[in-house]
Amino acid sequence: MTAIKHIDGPNGHKLAYARTEGEGPVIVFLSGYKSDMEGTKAVHLEAWAKLTGRAFLRFDYSGHGISGGVFEEGCIGDWARDAQAVIEATCEGPVVLVGSSMGGWIASLMTQRLRHVVGFVGIAAAPDFTEDGFWAGFSDEQRQQIMQDGQVALPSDYGDPYIVTRRLIEDGRENLVLRSPLHMPYPVRLVQGTEDTAVSRETALRLLDHIDSPDLRLTLVKGTDHRFSEPQNLRHIEEAILEVLA
Repeated sequence: MTAIKHIDGPNGHKLAYARTEGEGPVIVFLSGYKSDMEGTKAVHLEAWAKLTGRAFLRFDYSGHGISGGVFEEGCIGDWARDAQAVIEATCEGPVVLVGSSMGGWIASLMTQRLRHVVGFVGIAAAPDFTEDGFWAGFSDEQRQQIMQDGQVALPSDYGDPYIVTRRLIEDGRENLVLRSPLHMPYPVRLVQGTEDTAVSRETALRLLDHIDSPDLRLTLVKGTDHRFSEPQNLRHIEEAILEVLA
């Protein structure tokens, strides 16, 4: 495993990252909501990058993994600023962004903020989920609760309940990416499982429609769920990255 290092983040928290040296562009993995850089995909892709001699970066947003901060106090804008800070501090040249779930939303924001992006891979990407998923799915009672109390608890298939805050919802509205075209003048690959209950194939199609790219493909993988972490799924991700790099 690559040694863990830290930088001072823009929101006042220590941000943990692991940067593997190798041939560029740097493959940057952006993890999902409440996930971290020790997840199956991040660790597998780091090992694959080492094996193939490619540069790789994984990191934790504030409130995630071993970075500083409290998860429930964060929001999309905070985590996007964290991502930009780590990438700019550790990657001098071109990067390929690989975003999983929420990381696909953060990566979409990075394509509009970073100068040296040369490729994008979305894995069950979940852009705008705070508005189109959480808020759209709330009952009137839940909407009233979050506005009055500042938060609401939602059940999760992946462990403890999600604490969704009013700040997360309101900040999410300032960072929506599916309301206007996303200019990505480089290869883009999107992969999506048909049995994903967290992110629908309709979301993948909306992202496909909004991205302006000369080389864009969406692959639907039958029978695969949101984790997208089975051995055959990991091979799909490797292949998507190689297509973007080529």
